[in-house]
Amino acid sequence: SSGINAEYGVPGFIETQINGGFGVDFSSDIKHLEENLSMFRKKIVQHGVTGFCPTIITSPSEIYHEALPHLKKQRGSAVNGAAVLGAHIEGPFISVNKKGAHPEHFIRSECLASEEEINQFFGSTENISIITIAPELKYARQMIHLLTMQNIVCSIGHSTSNIDDAEGGVNAGATFITHLFNAMQPFHHRDPGIIGILSSIKIKHQCYYGIIADGIHTHPAAIRIAHRTNPLSAVLVTDAMQAMGLGDGCHKIGAQSVTVTGKHAVITGTDTLAGSVVTMNSCIQNFMKNSRCSLVEAINCATKHPAQLLKCKSVYGTLDFGTAADFVIIDSDVNVMATFIGGDCVFLSEKYKGFSS
Repeated sequence: SSGINAEYGVPGFIETQINGGFGVDFSSDIKHLEENLSMFRKKIVQHGVTGFCPTIITSPSEIYHEALPHLKKQRGSAVNGAAVLGAHIEGPFISVNKKGAHPEHFIRSECLASEEEINQFFGSTENISIITIAPELKYARQMIHLLTMQNIVCSIGHSTSNIDDAEGGVNAGATFITHLFNAMQPFHHRDPGIIGILSSIKIKHQCYYGIIADGIHTHPAAIRIAHRTNPLSAVLVTDAMQAMGLGDGCHKIGAQSVTVTGKHAVITGTDTLAGSVVTMNSCIQNFMKNSRCSLVEAINCATKHPAQLLKCKSVYGTLDFGTAADFVIIDSDVNVMATFIGGDCVFLSEKYKGFSS
């Protein structure tokens, strides 16, 4: 009756790791961050995303002081677009040996051991939702504990950690793994490292894991292994950067120059991956195909699971009574037909412009 040949209405997608897109990079051009964020919020809804954590890669302390006040947590709306769910601070407390696209000269070899040090370094943690930390670093467990007491999600990643340090980080309070398989020690049968957390019997609580299902970062077999080992903890992330939505060319992530060719984004002049250009609905498509899970299971990895991770399931990630009424109309291939925030339509695909509420 609506005129849309739709098949499914699902909760709005939640993105916990996204560096930018549509020409926006959250780690640079801080002077225009507020207006860039405003534009980004309105554009990301076309891919079904109704809430996201803008991600800042390893940067000097002053960048956090300048940027974080512009990344206030905000509800989504028909006027403003997707919800801002707090910043994901990826670094600088990571391993220099697993830095990926992070600038080495800003990486810190020790974590912060007191609340006073944390506040001095970031200025304020009020707008932070997630921080990625390498659990093998000195004072890592102390910092994870302190941040967890502030209701900040600690994620372990960009790390050379062995299984003991990984379990120690989780038991100190970490509840997430940053882009599983990437920027960490490969699985070894005598020491599975961070990957071993998926089946550890020594951790005291559930630990979710991010996975980039873009066809580049993670092999289909690895996706199947992760999903079959621990399906209820999978969280789909894009790790998308400035070039998402723009195409090939020279772009940036923080202060780093990035060359994009097709689906590949690499630090210019190297073969080091520098985020992705994939969209969340494409990640869901790829994950469903590669893991051979059901559509419902794949959708949960982009809705229910990240909402549980962020402890915002009472508002986002489901279509339960009393939640925010953020939802997406998709077809069976997870193409986004329409996106609604607070019950208001904020995006309608060209194919279905004839739809009238």
